Amino acid sequence: MKLADTLRLGAYLARTRWLLRFRGRAAFERWQQRQVRRFLDTHLPRSPYYRQYAGQPLSALPVIDKQAMLAHFDGMNTAGIGLDDATRAALDAEMTRDFAPELRGMTVGLSSGTQGPRGVFLVAPEERARWAGIMMARTLPAALMRRLLIGRRPVKVAFFLRANSNLYSTLKSRRVDFRFHDLVQGVDSHLPALIEQQPDLLVAPASILARLAQHAANGVLPIRPQRVISVAEVLEADDRVRIGQAFGLDVHQLYQCTEGFLGYTCEEGVLHLNEEYVHIEPEWLDREKTRFVPIVTDFSRTTQLIVRYRLGDVLRVRSAPCTCGAPGRAIEAVEGRCDDVLWLPGARQAGLSALYPDMLRQAVTSAPAALPDYRIEQHGMAWRIAVADGAQASHAALAAALQRLIARHELRPPAFQRMPFVDSDAHVKRRRIRCVQRPATSQENHA
Repeated sequence: MKLADTLRLGAYLARTRWLLRFRGRAAFERWQQRQVRRFLDTHLPRSPYYRQYAGQPLSALPVIDKQAMLAHFDGMNTAGIGLDDATRAALDAEMTRDFAPELRGMTVGLSSGTQGPRGVFLVAPEERARWAGIMMARTLPAALMRRLLIGRRPVKVAFFLRANSNLYSTLKSRRVDFRFHDLVQGVDSHLPALIEQQPDLLVAPASILARLAQHAANGVLPIRPQRVISVAEVLEADDRVRIGQAFGLDVHQLYQCTEGFLGYTCEEGVLHLNEEYVHIEPEWLDREKTRFVPIVTDFSRTTQLIVRYRLGDVLRVRSAPCTCGAPGRAIEAVEGRCDDVLWLPGARQAGLSALYPDMLRQAVTSAPAALPDYRIEQHGMAWRIAVADGAQASHAALAAALQRLIARHELRPPAFQRMPFVDSDAHVKRRRIRCVQRPATSQENHA
């Protein structure tokens, strides 16, 4: 890393950890609006696509999604890189598992593609340094921060994901022993390296952490991380408990995706949006304003502009304020993708009503007897369900738990059908609930 980028990393670490302080939400929002305005004034004219919107307020710019981003990729980035070249470079890295090569000085990567086509991202070296500083400020507990700054030993990080990136490896230095564990190679093959490293931070998707927790509980994985962080998947209640018990820690979360670093768990254990660097417009899904789809403007990224990007995620707002003092909105949960929401017609009213993923998960965990791992797929008025043990009793108990939820919301019950249980490969994101096709109707309500 160049000296300028090292200094930038340190500056953003200090800025994020200690310097950005606000007297209240109103003061923060005024500050954020100034940052967004400066970002738009400086960077929209540099983008062939956004140049036509220069000088206009954020609210006047179009809301885009992944399809629009890919369609206008060439004009939305300021590096003059075309989608075909970026995709080719990213696919080459995926095939060879060598993620170090760059494209004209830029880091290129692919999203996992859990919903529609795979997204492509571009990151410049200065953005990588900025991201690394912010990330360390958000994730290191006090003891590890002291070791990073003045300790003799490096902070040891074990990172499991489907693909590596120069973005992630920016963390690697004399002060940080960062090791990437490729999930394409499975999980168990990495156990000897984990035991040898004895990581201070263990970072992985929730389903992988659950697998590692099982090994730790069985005495196969004798490690004692100081922090365990879930990424890339929904952290469900059963996994949270299992992981926490195995490692003796509360599980933290990072809400990071192709579109930016969107959220983190504070020291009080509450998930916050990273609004000091990302502007979030909530697209509310219910009258009570308890759930929303985020529309994201990342004013820390200057190469691939993320401006009013509508994510396909459903976020649930935390009702009680957090005492940590962070200005970012407190979130109860990232519930999943929009197509993790299931829909049924009302028994007494027209139109479809939404059953959100947390409602379904709560129904399953509240069943009289503990249920094994499961999958639910909606195909119109048919719900296909599967259980890991394949037992008829487990299948019946899962169907009964869902029927109780449906009756409580006064919805018309679907036909339940059995399907084989297929567990995801380690490098594929786990999705327990998925709406493949909604029932046919023209109206929607929100349960």
